[in-house]
Amino acid sequence: MERETKIKIFGTAFFIILLMVLSYLIYKSNAVKRIDVIEKVLVTGNNLLVENDYLKFTKLNDAPLLKGLTLPVIKDRFEKHPYVLKADVKFINEKDVKIFIIEKKIYGVIIKEPDPLFISENFEALPIIPNTKITEIPVLSNLKERAKLKPLSKFKTPDILQAFKIIDASRFTNTKMLKSLAEINLRNGGDVVLMFSGLNIPVIFGRGNEAVKTVCLEAVLSNYFEGNTLLAESSYLDLRFNNELYVGRMKKTEL
Repeated sequence: MERETKIKIFGTAFFIILLMVLSYLIYKSNAVKRIDVIEKVLVTGNNLLVENDYLKFTKLNDAPLLKGLTLPVIKDRFEKHPYVLKADVKFINEKDVKIFIIEKKIYGVIIKEPDPLFISENFEALPIIPNTKITEIPVLSNLKERAKLKPLSKFKTPDILQAFKIIDASRFTNTKMLKSLAEINLRNGGDVVLMFSGLNIPVIFGRGNEAVKTVCLEAVLSNYFEGNTLLAESSYLDLRFNNELYVGRMKKTEL
């Protein structure tokens, strides 16, 4: 009786082990089969670069390059791209994979030799990759500590913080004004000067009180773009004084 019990226990254990081995082999077989049939990677959520430029950078633009890759590897390649904050990947059918990316938010373009750089929402300096779509992004010029700026490094200086405050204030006040903001000249730590597309005169913005100044500036610019000729006959707009706005007039010289 005892011998029969041992045989039954052994048989049951052997059967369980056999099932586990078979299950593992079936799983591995399906996994390998699925990896081998990846033929195409699709990208969505991209704005800074077209799909093909992202795929070239990550070396996922050709079917032979996809052979043997796993979803985690594809995800990792995309998240190492300078422009990508986060990426999710999944099969959309047996042969195609789709990448859902969230790009880093670009606040401005920093003018620096030998090459300009993007500055992201998280104060990260990013290289500007060829074919990048650069539209409606203000140029940040004459930063005081720009010599320390390096690609893929954090760059959180008083000048950058000042520029970000102006950009955020413009966004919250009027997105159209932000889109027309062409340049923020930090003047090496001095009074900030702004330039707007469609406005031929500089705006001396100064530093501090960004929210109040931006609201005031938005009202003036709205009147100008609606046909008010006051600024058209001026040489500059000055916002450095508390709750006051000064319009500098061009001086006429007699011949």
